[in-house]
Amino acid sequence: MGKFYHSDVVEDFHGVKVADPFRWLEDADSEMTIKWSEEQNNRCKDYLAQAPNREEDRKRLTELWDYPKYFVPTKVGEALYYQKNNGLQNQAVFYKLENGTETIVLDPNTFSEDGTIALTNYAFSKNGKYMAYSVSSSGSDWQTISIRNLTTLEDLEEKIQWVKFTSIAWLPDETGFYYSRFPEPGTVPQDEESMYCKVYLHKLGTSQAEDELIFSHPTDNELTFYPVISKDEEFLILNVFRGTATENGIYMKKLYENGEVRFLLNDFDAFYHYVNNEGSTFYFQTNLNAPNGRIISIDINEDARSNWKEVVPEKAHVMDEVTCTNGKLVIAYLEHAHHKLYVYSMEGEELNEISIPIMGSLTSSLSGSKKGSQVFFGITSFLSPTTVYSYDLETKELAVFAESLLTFNPAEYETKQIFYTSKDGTKVPMFITAKKDLNLDGENPTILYGYGGFNINMTPSFSPAILRWMEKGGVYAVANLRGGTEYGENWHRAGMLENKQNVFDDFIAAGEWLIKNHYTKKEKLSIMGGSNGGLLVAACMVQRPDLFGAVICRVPVIDMLRYHKFTVGRFWIPEYGDPSIEEHFKFLYAYSPLHNIKEGVLYPPVLIATAESDDRVVPAHAKKFAATLIENADPQSKVYLRLEAKAGHGFGKPTSKLIEEWVDFYSFLDLELQS
Repeated sequence: MGKFYHSDVVEDFHGVKVADPFRWLEDADSEMTIKWSEEQNNRCKDYLAQAPNREEDRKRLTELWDYPKYFVPTKVGEALYYQKNNGLQNQAVFYKLENGTETIVLDPNTFSEDGTIALTNYAFSKNGKYMAYSVSSSGSDWQTISIRNLTTLEDLEEKIQWVKFTSIAWLPDETGFYYSRFPEPGTVPQDEESMYCKVYLHKLGTSQAEDELIFSHPTDNELTFYPVISKDEEFLILNVFRGTATENGIYMKKLYENGEVRFLLNDFDAFYHYVNNEGSTFYFQTNLNAPNGRIISIDINEDARSNWKEVVPEKAHVMDEVTCTNGKLVIAYLEHAHHKLYVYSMEGEELNEISIPIMGSLTSSLSGSKKGSQVFFGITSFLSPTTVYSYDLETKELAVFAESLLTFNPAEYETKQIFYTSKDGTKVPMFITAKKDLNLDGENPTILYGYGGFNINMTPSFSPAILRWMEKGGVYAVANLRGGTEYGENWHRAGMLENKQNVFDDFIAAGEWLIKNHYTKKEKLSIMGGSNGGLLVAACMVQRPDLFGAVICRVPVIDMLRYHKFTVGRFWIPEYGDPSIEEHFKFLYAYSPLHNIKEGVLYPPVLIATAESDDRVVPAHAKKFAATLIENADPQSKVYLRLEAKAGHGFGKPTSKLIEEWVDFYSFLDLELQS
């Protein structure tokens, strides 16, 4: 299909010589990379413009997106704070509801004309006097924290910079908050800007330069910290992580004492999540010796492991989310990839189930205060947007707090859950959503979606874009691959490191099942995934080019020998492995999509979509993949690279950009799944 300039880079990995002819594309600012990228993006635009239904899709997607979207509220004092998007707003607006009156607290749509500056995090001070909030620009992971006075609705002068992935933990007296940050750019080498995480205390009315350093690990600069305040407001608790590893530590110190930080849990042998404490007795959700999760208590004055107590034992299903409200534990369990909610006493007795009206999943964390009797949560499904519920733990009453009205009749569609068999005999669940009267004649255009990694589950979720796909006669299938948390830590471990091939086998088997059971045929089967899911679809496309009619590969991880050298890629080593270790190199090299493209093979049509401001999975992955395919695949292979400006990895993307993105995706599928 074409020849491009080659770098003469060849690296030796444990005696294996690996060429990297498109290393030059890693330099995003070079004149040659910019020119090449513009050419590829224009080529993609010209191709997609040929689709006959673009305007019809844009009009209908806009109509489907135009419904009110509600987010789970936070109760502060007698007021409720929540986000709501009236329909087509680029960003959701923050509201306060008190005494029946709704007022706007913060409107991110005023931050930029095109909606590309997004609210990414927030936290309220104890009595609701202040709101600390962070924003990011063009989808970047880097954030800036501001503080809003909730009485005057004006921001304080100070700004907190060099922040990503942090939590915000307010002092009980509302005079400041704890947060974590990375070094100021230019003070360390560029490839170390996401190292040396430190915890600071910011006092209101002071500059960031005056922030007090609370903690930095004396010997380990790879750790990241997420501060929280204990429920009794006596302790600062630090959740400590090494990259994206499931296992974490818990450090702590008394709030108003100058003592050293105590390394309460420092073996990094399991996942630990602080739930509550009563005096010196601390309750943690953990998967220690319980891959599906349990709750334990630790008396920090007698913290030898022999003194730990089990409060809620492991069950057959996965403990996915826990909150403590009004002296009770509310626990969300994953049962075959959808959620069920139960109430327990602090002694571990199951009190009752909270009956959820639909087979769906939580849209965010459970929200409840220590002393209140209400817990709020959102439930969604493939056919219904988020409905926000409140549940009263004393009266056991479930009430609708907010729900959306659609310009769409979900009664014409249905979701089925099936179980299929993967290559090694493992049973894997899959959700299939389509019209109720779907004809199983093998002629239905189908999107098969997957992720399979980082302990992230693929539970039912709503997207107006998928409604359009089903209106067009399409089938939408989501496979719950190994690597996720659908069946606990064992399910996760079965799809990471040396077991990563299981994830690809699961996905390939899902496609084969859909064809065998006459939902579709290979010419009309498309696969889609993003980020780690982009790696998934790229690897499956390279391994089974005969199985798929089209591939949409979004913000993908592609170069498995260099992924850890870009931005926060080093965080993923616990999940993927380290190519500098020979055994890890062997399995990484065996499936790395970039290194397994075969010369002369006819690959299915592929749309590789990335964003120029993505500082999590850098666009170089997508660019090198496109260049290698274009140069080496059979000339009849169709390879297109979609480059989006002023966008990042996906979080906070404005509504207008989401609609245009899906218009392009459906143009691609309309052009390629017509056979």
